[in-house]
Amino acid sequence: MSLSVSKRMARVKPSPTGAVLALAPRLKAEGRDIISLGTGEPDFDTPQPIKDAAIRAIQAGATKYTPIEGTAELKAAIQNKLRRDNELECGPAQILVTSGAKQALFNLCMGVLSQGDEAIIPAPYWVSYPDMVLLAGGEPVFIETGIDEDFKVTPAQLEVALTERTRLLILNSPSNPTGACYTRDELQAFETVLQMYPQVVIASDEIYEPIHWAKEAFVSFAQACPSLYDRTITINGVSKAYAMTGWRIGYGAGPEELIKAMSTVQSQSTSNACSVSQEAARAALEGDQAVVAEMAAAYKDRHDYLVAALNDIPGFECRAGEGTFYAFPRVSVALATLGLADDLALTELLISEANVAVVPGSAFGAPGYIRLSFACSMEMLKEAVARIKRVVSA
Repeated sequence: MSLSVSKRMARVKPSPTGAVLALAPRLKAEGRDIISLGTGEPDFDTPQPIKDAAIRAIQAGATKYTPIEGTAELKAAIQNKLRRDNELECGPAQILVTSGAKQALFNLCMGVLSQGDEAIIPAPYWVSYPDMVLLAGGEPVFIETGIDEDFKVTPAQLEVALTERTRLLILNSPSNPTGACYTRDELQAFETVLQMYPQVVIASDEIYEPIHWAKEAFVSFAQACPSLYDRTITINGVSKAYAMTGWRIGYGAGPEELIKAMSTVQSQSTSNACSVSQEAARAALEGDQAVVAEMAAAYKDRHDYLVAALNDIPGFECRAGEGTFYAFPRVSVALATLGLADDLALTELLISEANVAVVPGSAFGAPGYIRLSFACSMEMLKEAVARIKRVVSA
């Protein structure tokens, strides 16, 4: 007897990056010398002061339930962070602490999307955006970009995509998977278009905010577009900036009525985020930020090496990014040269022949590309590139 699952499950698929995360260790366990450039996980350890704060919290007995929306202390730290870094003022009722930024985005989709509502998602996109929309009953609407457009949507494209059914716009800057980051002027050009569609909520995913090295300073969407402050949810967290992926702390900040809806979703699913992790996150946001800059500088060095190295591989074309720890080369020429059907075939070739795990661009809505994470040592990165080049050149 087979057990059926809900019809909604036919609309979604498992995360491709999760598949790579599971495959690489399995191959290593079989004795393969695998270099994994597939997952977005900082190779740095969580800074010691943050770990010390968690230990103190455990010893002090901070191991109970907290308010669903987060502890008052962590919410105050988030308020100060938004004021300090983004010139944004948010009251305590405008902040929800979640089990990772991913949960904040999921809560938002569940809280604002009704059956058939449209959510605009620029492509390439983070793999989970479309499936979150589908699980909430919404319909993803994609705006395609590519390397020739610097992976950025134009105001004209946005205006064409917007309809009376549009309820949500998801922006990710700096971008996973491309590393592209919108400037203040580019965001303000969106502001003019979005003012004509007052029903649209903007989800600004800024989880990679501090991993940024463009000449122009990073600017938050709500900071650049003050007239849209009342319908913008700023999504952020501590996972990437502070090498705290396993601690699972993210947050959403925005209009009180939307935060209340997101909190209601959370109250009926996971309840509060981990109490000990909340204390660690508070220490991260309130502590010395020099360690964040040090990690970002290391990522920049790796980025500079990798982009140049990828452009030296026959059939690869890679754009320099402004942030994150990903490179996203176009490989369509290499596919033709190698006689491969698509980017998935290339990733299979690389893991079988080069022992290097990467993620196909089609998982991000961008066929003909691959994503490589440089959240690893420079030594490992150079070895991976050498292996890829040998296989592709051969």
